[in-house]
Amino acid sequence: MSKPRQADPLFEPDYVDTSRQRSAIVRWALNDWPYTLMLLLALGGVSWSTFTNHPAVWYWAFLSPVFGVICVAAGWRHISWQEDRLRLVYTQALHWLGVLLAMALIALPSVSAVVNDNATGLALMTILALGTFLAGLWARVWRICIVGVFLAVAVPVIAWLDQSAMFLTLVALLLIGVGGFIWWRWRR
Repeated sequence: MSKPRQADPLFEPDYVDTSRQRSAIVRWALNDWPYTLMLLLALGGVSWSTFTNHPAVWYWAFLSPVFGVICVAAGWRHISWQEDRLRLVYTQALHWLGVLLAMALIALPSVSAVVNDNATGLALMTILALGTFLAGLWARVWRICIVGVFLAVAVPVIAWLDQSAMFLTLVALLLIGVGGFIWWRWRR
């Protein structure tokens, strides 16, 4: 019996080897989804805290173990020795337990009585940003460090947006008014 004839890409131009080609979405889904999920979860907490005017301590406390699991999963791929994998698991567990305890200290009633809800939410996000950055260092996954940096940069941006809400509303109304006037003149 003879082997089945395989297509030759040099002589058959319609032949496309799709076994090695992946779309950008599939590559993202396989490689980068944990980091995007971390950012979306953190920004969801910021949005929740901003709209409800409460720091949502329970949400930030929920994110700590979720981020810990994501860090272990991301670091697991880069480690081949069983002993190093075990070290990754317990260092991440202890690290995120420490982050969770720091968040619990911020949420204590005696601390909450001194600090307003906006400052509490920003402090919780700062702890999460620092924890994420350090977890990326422990897991040796630079993308998790980048997520921590993005979260850290988001803290002053959110504080500025919170303080500048009236100014931004006036700018938006001015832009809408100017845009409406230009549209009206263009239509005439």
